[in-house]
Amino acid sequence: MGNTRHRIEGDKLSSFERSRLLYVTTAKYEGDWQSILHSHPFSELFYVVSGNGSFLAEDTEFPVGRNDMVIINPHVQHTEKSLKTKPLEYIVLGIEGLSFSFENITTTQEGITIHTASGAVHKYNMQHSNIYAYLNIMLEEISHKEENYEAVCQNLLEVLLTCMLRNNHLSIIPSGNSTLNRECTQIKNYIDANYSENITLDTLAAITHMNKYYMAHAFTKHMGISPINYLLEKRIQEGKSLLESTSHSIAQVSGILGFSSQSYFSQAFKKATGKTPIQYRNELRRMK
Repeated sequence: MGNTRHRIEGDKLSSFERSRLLYVTTAKYEGDWQSILHSHPFSELFYVVSGNGSFLAEDTEFPVGRNDMVIINPHVQHTEKSLKTKPLEYIVLGIEGLSFSFENITTTQEGITIHTASGAVHKYNMQHSNIYAYLNIMLEEISHKEENYEAVCQNLLEVLLTCMLRNNHLSIIPSGNSTLNRECTQIKNYIDANYSENITLDTLAAITHMNKYYMAHAFTKHMGISPINYLLEKRIQEGKSLLESTSHSIAQVSGILGFSSQSYFSQAFKKATGKTPIQYRNELRRMK
């Protein structure tokens, strides 16, 4: 008789004690409703079972299809659109007590990360995972509502989150620190209003009365992007608007945005958009 015993090493316990499954929703687009932009004070996982369409995160839209998982952090305005010819069918989990950080995801890994004014959204394909199987068991438990089904669903959520962390280099941040969230929001609002100024980590630490290294770490965890990278993205976003709506020279636009030089602006703009400022403006003019 063959007998193999696999010993469980270590004593690591769950990292999700503060998270709670709020709901599981299933939906299929049938042309009788129109989703609108909305947000929640908790995170959502949006899993596409079948069909094709697009997902909107504030002012950014990207395609979604079968086996795609979209992670939506708290307070991000979002909605979905479906193709009528291939209607979307999906499962959504509402999860309280956590948000996700995407800083550890490299550009070589599958998926896209969208940083919005309110937070971050990430999409990747789950084709080679067991996520759908766990979601189906969860749906079965909720449908039958047998004794202690809530505990089973909560445990399945922890399994699902563990698999996501293992395969995609995500990290999870427990939510609920309202003071810290307020400080991070203060930093974001300051950058939004003063992006053309010479903003440094020392500047942001001074307005929040926090240690600058702890402040930078906290902001990155809360927003999914470092303060300096958020400042850079804000300047690029405003640069696009100036290139489209004004006749300012590239040097003038660079100065308005707060870049130290035109060459640095051009380099940062091309890295973010794949085009130089001149190429971007000329493309817009050809489209008009």
